[in-house]
Amino acid sequence: MTDGKKTIALLGQPNSGKSTLFNGLTGMKQHVGNWPGKTVEQKQGGFTHNGEDYVVMDLPGTYSLSANSDEEIVTRDYISSGKADVVCILADSSQLERSLFMLSDYAGINVPCFLILNLADVAADQGKTINADKIRSKLGIPVVLMSATDVKKYDNFYAALNEALSKKTTLDISSLEEKYSKLDGFDELKAEIPENLIPGCSSTWMAVKTIEGDKVVRAKIENKLTGDSLVRYNSHAARFDKGALLTGECKFSWIDELLSDSVNKVTQTVKTSKLDKALTNKTWGKVVVVLLVIGGLLLSFIPALPIMLLGGVFTALAVPVREALTAANASPIVTGIICDVILQSLANIVKMLGFAFGINLVFGMFEESGLMARISYVFDNTMSKMGLQGKSVMPFLVSFGCTIGGASSSRVIDNWNQKVLTIALAWAVPCGAAWAIIPMLAANFFGPYAVLVIIAILLVMLLHIWITAKIFGRKLVKKEDRYGIIMELPPYHKPKWGAMLRFVLGRTKDMFFRVLKVIIPVCLLFWILSYSAGNFEGSILYKVGNAIEPVTKVFGMNWQLFMAFIASSIGKEGAVGVLTALYSQSGTIYGAVNGTNAAVANSTQLLLSNISGPQALAFMFAITFNVPCVVALAATYQETHSAKWTAIITGYYTLGALIISFIVYHIGLLIM
Repeated sequence: MTDGKKTIALLGQPNSGKSTLFNGLTGMKQHVGNWPGKTVEQKQGGFTHNGEDYVVMDLPGTYSLSANSDEEIVTRDYISSGKADVVCILADSSQLERSLFMLSDYAGINVPCFLILNLADVAADQGKTINADKIRSKLGIPVVLMSATDVKKYDNFYAALNEALSKKTTLDISSLEEKYSKLDGFDELKAEIPENLIPGCSSTWMAVKTIEGDKVVRAKIENKLTGDSLVRYNSHAARFDKGALLTGECKFSWIDELLSDSVNKVTQTVKTSKLDKALTNKTWGKVVVVLLVIGGLLLSFIPALPIMLLGGVFTALAVPVREALTAANASPIVTGIICDVILQSLANIVKMLGFAFGINLVFGMFEESGLMARISYVFDNTMSKMGLQGKSVMPFLVSFGCTIGGASSSRVIDNWNQKVLTIALAWAVPCGAAWAIIPMLAANFFGPYAVLVIIAILLVMLLHIWITAKIFGRKLVKKEDRYGIIMELPPYHKPKWGAMLRFVLGRTKDMFFRVLKVIIPVCLLFWILSYSAGNFEGSILYKVGNAIEPVTKVFGMNWQLFMAFIASSIGKEGAVGVLTALYSQSGTIYGAVNGTNAAVANSTQLLLSNISGPQALAFMFAITFNVPCVVALAATYQETHSAKWTAIITGYYTLGALIISFIVYHIGLLIM
């Protein structure tokens, strides 16, 4: 219980609709962070019903309650901690035989619970008729057949919740215990384990986990048993070989009996959809997935565009505000902070939110409809070589358009470590802003050989991803934790746009406040460093640039190029504008970054006359593989909820870009 509020823990396997129910209950009253001491995403929200306040904990999606991953440990520890007043267990009605395995693994935990048979509409489309009352009579807990996407029909959920809380209903596992008792040595092992030796867990549950070789449970039991009891416990435990198979047979047999007269299915001819045939084709499957993701990226601009256009209002607003402040004789510093930093940052944030909104809405639809599971399946083998899962392919592809979208689309990855590694690798993919200026610079400096520069950048990108996977993968995803996914592809079903919209709006609101904390301070710092009272020589950037120029020349960049390199971390589009402003001595550095300076005629000739070929080559590689932009940095922080890892990735890419620049510059000196 939290501050007098009843706490509900949502428990279920991936794709059981747990997140949909969480969003349906909490709406926008939710926040996301990490569990204390664990790099596992924590989602918490709240709602009020009939005057009662509730806290909802969306536990990490796992296939069991074994200690095979941080997600499973977090889930199990939270349930057994007693912090939840009731556990809501979700199962997918369209595939109950598999989805109820979580319920069987929960059996023996003494925390009050109730069962939600979700995706009832999908099961009905399959011709299944499910008798929830019969299942309830066997389990002894409230059982509700529902579709979590339909928030208007949550009455049965609230009734089951109230019953479970008031009557403290616990799962009847007598029939499952009978099956366990048939295992040779089970009763003897169970007899050595006192009830609640681990708080909230029965001796049956602890005996089952012992047989399955759960090291965490065994360690807890061994720490509390003493003398002859400990000796007998270890002796009985040693009798079981391949225990997980033995208990698994008992669990699935129990599930079969549970459903035997509770589920009627009309015999239907199962046909593989044309889309599944295309996606799983050995030759064309990956191509179809890539085209599907690219199509989703383009589609995301439809809902994103109105919001992105709204960002332009802040940019336009800066002009009259600047005029008004000037007329009022306001300080140039105050005017600059309000117009150049605050209003321009708000413009960038709103544009980013628009794109993130579109990405989350479209790819959330992919996830809800069952497409994401297929994308994961097709690319899982490829991604697993870098310690990732199949879902990670989407952020890579989306990052070719925008790294912000790549970071935002990583939300579909449920493993936090893999999410961070995915984002770290996706930063190496040149975004649309880089592709907007690099080909232009390459053509200006190298003419027909520009295509070779582009090919070289793509090759360096692949090498960068490989090296980064090696470096970050050692810490984030250790070799022993790398394994392919075992999954049953869920049936296709229509997403509920209302539920999706509520979820995306909630994430967008949360993102706005998070990125605001990052972008405003970073842009303000850069503005202060670049501020001068009418001349470049007066800015801190100019003074620092001149002071460190002997060092930056090693990387192939004079101080002007280095300042443009630094500016590219604010926005790559502004890098060329900064160079033009510096060489022409017109406008301001910060204005060049945001595109508010007046255009300078013959800017191409200006660059060609001041920058050599090797320098241009080094500069292009440096800005391509530098930090994508400050907004992408904010999006990364939004998804990882870790200032530490966001800072690590930022530092790594800044240093990496300089190393690449150094290598490219000296190669350029040899060949030019």
